[in-house]
Amino acid sequence: MKIFSDLHIHSRFSRATSKELNIENLVKYAKMKGLNLLGTGDFTHSLWLKELKEDLREDGSGILKSKGGFSFLLSAEVSNIYTQDNRQRRIHNVILAKDFETVEQINDWLSKKGRLDYDGRPIFGFTCTELVENIVGISKDCMIIPAHIWTPWFSLFGSKSGFDRIEECFQDQTKNIFALETGLSSDPEMNWRLSSLDRYALVSFSDLHSFWPWRIGREATVFEMKELTYDNLVKSIRTKEGLVETIEVDPSYGKYHHDGHRGCGVSLSPEEARNSNNLCPVCKRPLTIGVLHRVEELADRDKGFVPKDSKPFRSLIPLSEIISIVLGSPVNSRRVWEEYNKLVNAFGSEFNVLMEAGREQLINISNERMVDLILNARSRNIRINAGYDGVYGELVMKEDETEGLEKPQKTLKDFS
Repeated sequence: MKIFSDLHIHSRFSRATSKELNIENLVKYAKMKGLNLLGTGDFTHSLWLKELKEDLREDGSGILKSKGGFSFLLSAEVSNIYTQDNRQRRIHNVILAKDFETVEQINDWLSKKGRLDYDGRPIFGFTCTELVENIVGISKDCMIIPAHIWTPWFSLFGSKSGFDRIEECFQDQTKNIFALETGLSSDPEMNWRLSSLDRYALVSFSDLHSFWPWRIGREATVFEMKELTYDNLVKSIRTKEGLVETIEVDPSYGKYHHDGHRGCGVSLSPEEARNSNNLCPVCKRPLTIGVLHRVEELADRDKGFVPKDSKPFRSLIPLSEIISIVLGSPVNSRRVWEEYNKLVNAFGSEFNVLMEAGREQLINISNERMVDLILNARSRNIRINAGYDGVYGELVMKEDETEGLEKPQKTLKDFS
């Protein structure tokens, strides 16, 4: 069976999240997207954990079931902020756990290190090495995955607070790291440029702050296994066997792909940034160095290198965003929802529309301009003005595609 998973999500108890993020809405929109496995997110928060225990049941497999039978896996994200080598480090890590008993032990240990009640993604002042050592000490079944590893502000390799090598961050606990989350602003192709990452499984998840289809599953990891169990999934990640592919957004869509300065509206390629001494050409302050620049700094391979055991990936744009561009209407407007529901109802899920439906099938449901953009996005025959310094990238339609269309009121903006 194929498992379409999004294991890095949040609840309404995390900062800057939808107040309607609950199990019911997560299940509803996950099915609409085409997902069949979600992380729970935020198991460190007592109120969310209480709801999880009420709404999900355990059956010994490590996979929890909702009342309607949808599958969940216990997950959480923590933020480690500490000083190492005379520099402040800010690293986010995703934790996967097998059962509520293990989660209770993790929370008991974390509660001795700091507060768990104020945010679904709690902050601690100890190192990533200590985190991994203690989580694995509680249960060897647990998995720790460095989150969105290239994001400037809070990640393993982030330009503002990260490291140059995994071993610098996790030290003797590097042996317990098996996977890395690529994040929105990078894709596997970019990560393949670092030979030091070859041994790690590259996974992709949404880090959603709302359940809407332009957020949930916008990045996902696909597994194939005879039976969905926690042990089988963790084994797939550790060995890469059974990890089929990842679903990515085009990295230019991400909020930190290029270097830039949001306050001045400046977006620069790495070469342009280097030519300006990494300073904003408008205000002369330091630029936020983006993911592409950082990858180029650390890469020891040329662009286009493909490791022999690499997993394939698909690069997509959320269907709601595509419809929004063509109709010239906000992504959450009635017009966009009507077209979205028409397509999803016809093909069963958004993933089926974006990845599987043929041109003739799509033409029977939607108009030619919409179909062309869906297929162009599928084949990566699109252009995106790269995101920078917290600003999402914008899909740019070709001149012949925009003729006769209304000017979009919204493009690829943040509707979390």
